Amino acid sequence: MRAVLAWKDGLFCSVYDLAFKPDGTQLIVAAGKRVLVFDAVDGTIHPPLKGHKDTVYCVAYAKDGKRFASGSADKSIIIWTSKLEGILKYTIFVIICLWSPEQKSVNKHKVNSKITCCGWTNDGQYLALGMMNGVISIRNKNGEEKVKIERPGGSSSPIWSIAWNPSKDEHNDILAVADWGQKLSFYQLSGKQIGKDRNLNYDPCCVSYFSKGEYIVMGGSDKQASLYTKDGVRLGSIGEQNSWVWTCGVRPESNFVVLGCQDGTITCYQLIFSTVHGLYKDRYAYRDNMTDVIVQHLITEQKVRIRCRELVKKIAIYRNRLAIQLPEKIFIYELYSDDSTDMHYRIKEKIGRKFECNLLVVCSQHIILCQEKRLQCLSFTSVREKEWVMESLIRYIKVIGGPPGREGLLVGLKNGAILKIFVDNPFPITLLKLSTSVRCLDMSATRNKLAVVDEHNTLLVYDIHNKELLFQEPNANSVAWNTQCEDMLCFSGNGYLNIKASNFPVHQQKMQGFVVGYNGSKIFCLHVYSMSAVEVPQSAPMYQYLEKKMFKEAYQIACLGVTDSDWRDLATEALEGLDFDTAKKERKKRGESDNELFLADVFANQGKFHEAANLYKRSNQESRALSMYTDLRMFEFAKEYVGGTDPKSSRDLITKQADWAKSSKEPRAAAEMYLSAGEHLKAIEIIGENGWADMLIALARKLDKADREPLAKCAHFFKKLQHHGYASETYSKMGDLEALVQLHVETRHWDEAFSIVERHPPFKNNVYVPYAQWLAENDRFEEAQNAFHKAGLQNEAVKVLEQLTHNAVVENRFNDAGYYYWMLSMQCLDIARDQCSDMLRKFDRFQHLAELYHVYRSIQRYTDEPFSSHMPETLFNICRFLLNNLTKEIPPGISKVNTLYALAKQSRRLGAYKLARYSYEKLQELHIPSRFQDSVEVGSLTIRSKPFHDSEGMMCYRCSTNNPLLNNQGSVCINCRQPFIYSASSYEVLPLVQFYLEEGIGDEEAVSLIDLEVPRSDQRDTQWHNAGSGGIL
Repeated sequence: MRAVLAWKDGLFCSVYDLAFKPDGTQLIVAAGKRVLVFDAVDGTIHPPLKGHKDTVYCVAYAKDGKRFASGSADKSIIIWTSKLEGILKYTIFVIICLWSPEQKSVNKHKVNSKITCCGWTNDGQYLALGMMNGVISIRNKNGEEKVKIERPGGSSSPIWSIAWNPSKDEHNDILAVADWGQKLSFYQLSGKQIGKDRNLNYDPCCVSYFSKGEYIVMGGSDKQASLYTKDGVRLGSIGEQNSWVWTCGVRPESNFVVLGCQDGTITCYQLIFSTVHGLYKDRYAYRDNMTDVIVQHLITEQKVRIRCRELVKKIAIYRNRLAIQLPEKIFIYELYSDDSTDMHYRIKEKIGRKFECNLLVVCSQHIILCQEKRLQCLSFTSVREKEWVMESLIRYIKVIGGPPGREGLLVGLKNGAILKIFVDNPFPITLLKLSTSVRCLDMSATRNKLAVVDEHNTLLVYDIHNKELLFQEPNANSVAWNTQCEDMLCFSGNGYLNIKASNFPVHQQKMQGFVVGYNGSKIFCLHVYSMSAVEVPQSAPMYQYLEKKMFKEAYQIACLGVTDSDWRDLATEALEGLDFDTAKKERKKRGESDNELFLADVFANQGKFHEAANLYKRSNQESRALSMYTDLRMFEFAKEYVGGTDPKSSRDLITKQADWAKSSKEPRAAAEMYLSAGEHLKAIEIIGENGWADMLIALARKLDKADREPLAKCAHFFKKLQHHGYASETYSKMGDLEALVQLHVETRHWDEAFSIVERHPPFKNNVYVPYAQWLAENDRFEEAQNAFHKAGLQNEAVKVLEQLTHNAVVENRFNDAGYYYWMLSMQCLDIARDQCSDMLRKFDRFQHLAELYHVYRSIQRYTDEPFSSHMPETLFNICRFLLNNLTKEIPPGISKVNTLYALAKQSRRLGAYKLARYSYEKLQELHIPSRFQDSVEVGSLTIRSKPFHDSEGMMCYRCSTNNPLLNNQGSVCINCRQPFIYSASSYEVLPLVQFYLEEGIGDEEAVSLIDLEVPRSDQRDTQWHNAGSGGIL
């Protein structure tokens, strides 16, 4: 573990407390009379928060990250939001105050000593209080004391800092307690102490856990912060300071630690935990939680944990030996037995000395210490037996095996030298001298080849004896030879695993991490802190050897792990290459020991087919003879071996013969053979592809209706060949009504489709929907709309009508537009019977539009055509009706200019001069077409010579008010707002009044009341009586 300075800041006052926001973005600091807010990443400081009048001693953030609090010597506490706004302030004394956002008041509880520190459990249910008199009080949310822990030192050992372990893996809540008796202790929530007190040799001022509870950070009077295990074992110093460390905190979900000192210094360190591990073949030992060593068997996945209870500095493993270096000693372990799967270790020797070294290596009887350029060989009794001093720094060291006490070491130096050292020999042997530094080394199983990764990430492979460079590969960061195969190695780099056999091209696959070992078909990969064994199939290198006819090497690769089909390919290739020794080994591998059978395979590969067939028959392997002759297309000879095998073989033979006929461009013969073999699908495929419809229908008629798949295939080809009658016959035979309906729809045979729908209504949508779409595509929209309606697709029917209406309006076919809007209204009315009232509103709107377009057709004919069939009075009424209904919005296509123009002409003719003048004035405000321009200008001038009044008005038959001929309020009475009712032919206002019946009055009663005579009364009192719910004429 090492600490790297991330950022540092200096203040002019002491830093007494700090707290991180739970998401790790903010750091709150209590400094002097202010509360400071830092950016936790880069140390940028925000404007200070002011509100306290004296020194701020403590700050704390809520677990939800929405609020934080600060406490001061002015006996006040301020609650701040995460946006740095103060929301609450209150004053306290020597009491406990409990407050939550849900309550306005503060619960107060008296205590008999000064409280120095406090902390909530992870679930927020209990609060621990550390006091000046050495007592720890654990209370619930209501402030009631549940547990009281009295420390032995009493008031001479005040509790200065406490912290609950935040780990979710612990079964109990664990409280860490640091007092000024210079002790660190741990307690359960029940008050039971865990383990013994740990001496600190300094006055602790702060305790803080890592976010997962694996480590503790403490600081105090020793002017430094130290890292401890969760059990209180000191691991090392984080950073030395110039004054007391009053507070410390760990940034959530990270390895960053912030320290606050008495001299105002705030320092942020990043802790870097290096990987301490060792590997030998399939055993991997690594450090866990800084004080434990886990040995993992990478093949069986067994693990064993060795608890050292001190900082583990170095680990080395070799065969049955395991060496662990601690700060003041080295332990040597050995396995209980020689079993390769044994995972039980016991202490063999203990070296009670402190060593400083960069690398540690263990052998059968020695340990090797590496310190920069120096190598020392020590016995297990701590006697230094050998020492080697190199000419450059040692970058890599590895044990490459050897007899006990005479092991060899492979050493790589920074200057590029590669040495081999034997522990019983004082003289190193130089193997190679490179021009660049060595990064990684490994030697092949027979010690004939050396693989080196240099500082340029280049893999170099040398022949050790003649120093020849065999090959090199780029993008490598680590390399390992296969311990079971001389010519295979693997290397990693750029996110890929590379496997190389001999001089063949590299085989790649994606993999993260570093290669550290290669044993058989397993590659050991280290990624971050975890080691994994990757099973790699050896098929690719095996086939590389087979391509070069290197059968013995291919067999050696296959023994590492390939599939059964790979073994068969190896045997076949070996026989074809006349390497009978390899082929025989492969057979023995598969459990075949019949020499006659092997000889038959040899004859078959030599072209002596008849001799091979006889041997197959003698070995009771007639099926092999049949297979051989079939593969050779010698079907006549193959038939001799059909009888002696399974009856199914006859069909198989015919099928293979048909396959051969098909590949030989004889499709009719192949189809007939398939039929005789019962392979109907293959026969149908050939017949259909060649378009032999007569042969296909004959086959379809012979098939049973239960043979659905062949019949469906026949129908498919009938459709493809456009023999729809045959396809219909086939679907009918199958009883597949859905496919039959689909066929009629695709061929546009609508009458046949409709006849099926009459007998089978569930297929209605299958027919009417495509029928409606077909009608729409052929511009038969009204029929399409009816078809959608029959299919129950009301929305589609409405869409078709809306499109028809839009087209009619665009093309100035206003009669059609009115008709389509009326149809739309009826459609909406049908839908409204089953759905919501929204359709009723659409019904009213479409009815209104239908009437407007219908009447506008008359105006359009009057303005665009030379003659009109309407009387002047009718045109006059139509114009007034239309304008009275265009007060809010004008529908598309309806021209207000045309309407006003027609109204002006007819008003003048009928003596309504005031209305005519109004119409001409309105026309002047609009854009007038050139064909009306002269007429409008003349009319505007001449109308001024006429009286400024109309010959008559329009009476309301409800209130008898005389209404103007044109009303801005719409087609209603200006007095009583009664809607006018128009004649559908002349559009005169009819003497009718619309009214609503009161509740309880039926239709018959209403008719009888209307038929009654009007009661006589005094002329003074004669008037219209209007009920609140309607009007009476």
